[in-house]
Amino acid sequence: MYEKIEKYIERLLDGSTPDKPLWNIEKIREGKPETWNYIDGCIMTALLNEAEETGEKRYSDFVERFIDHYVFEDGSLRGYSIGQYNLDNINEGRVLFDLYKMTGKEKYRKAIELLHRQLEEQPRTNTGNFWHKQIYPDQIWLDGLYMAQVFSVRYQLEFGSGDFSDTMNQFRSVRRLMFDENKKLYYHGCDCSKKMFWADKQTGCSQSFWLRSIGWFTVALADIIGYLNAGSDKDELIGLFREIIEGISQYADPETGMYYQVVDCGGREGNYLETSGSSMIAYAMLKGARLGVLDGKYAEYGRKTFDGICRRYLKISDSGELNLGGICLMAGLGPEDNPVRNGTFEYYISEPVVENDAKGVAPFLLCYTEVRRMNS
Repeated sequence: MYEKIEKYIERLLDGSTPDKPLWNIEKIREGKPETWNYIDGCIMTALLNEAEETGEKRYSDFVERFIDHYVFEDGSLRGYSIGQYNLDNINEGRVLFDLYKMTGKEKYRKAIELLHRQLEEQPRTNTGNFWHKQIYPDQIWLDGLYMAQVFSVRYQLEFGSGDFSDTMNQFRSVRRLMFDENKKLYYHGCDCSKKMFWADKQTGCSQSFWLRSIGWFTVALADIIGYLNAGSDKDELIGLFREIIEGISQYADPETGMYYQVVDCGGREGNYLETSGSSMIAYAMLKGARLGVLDGKYAEYGRKTFDGICRRYLKISDSGELNLGGICLMAGLGPEDNPVRNGTFEYYISEPVVENDAKGVAPFLLCYTEVRRMNS
């Protein structure tokens, strides 16, 4: 199995260039030029993890070549606009810390400062949380914590004062506003103004538990906990991490260990076991157990999920190529002129399901790296 996965990674890399990566299905379908984006950033993060685990420099070399296409000498980024205040655009910035350490190229440090400036200027809700994007005023999206806060913590550790109070306050607000005490799950979004068509008029929350948003949240916690030294902030995040991992684990499919696109509706017609979110949950479980902050049983749970994904969705095509399927291409809430994205069960199961998109491939590779570490 491992050999097949290695060949799958090689095929994706060999067939990709910075301006035409095979894994960015959204860009391919839209026919738009490649710009600085979180989708590529997910793959680059996974490849750096693979390089660290295997010692294979070809992975980190690929990341450097790829990122160099997007980072100019003055630190500006191809296709990036700070005025969009898009938290997704922060995510790819986390690999810049590693590249700066590896190469010493000043353009990486300049790009880090540019992205940090966006966060300093980012509009905020009345709870102090970042707006998800300029086009989503007063809205907190669960995935935004992964997109922005991992970068923010690394900045504080490496170039800042080490003050994590803003990050901690944003996690606390999300726990207070978006966690369902009965289901033990987090809602996808919260409109603090309670004006959006998808928002509950009492709570401001969207109405469904979308798997990938919860997946992003668990990965954010696993990665941040991995960076922090011992202390009260780390202990508090570990508490949140254990709570959501215990909460979501009760919804695992007994046969495969995977999770459903709409997490708490496993038996409902049209719902399906989804690859990207399942990979994220499995990665978080495996890493959390390795770090010693989750019970050891979660390493076995995560491994079962990974194996289940491989059996169900890692398939050889008629042409002999390995493909990873079962990946929800995209999902979101609004904006006002897009009423289809209304946060209902029917909406989430209606979005396209594709093969080889980075939002599934990247967490699958992260998960694979953790499985390798588990076996080494």
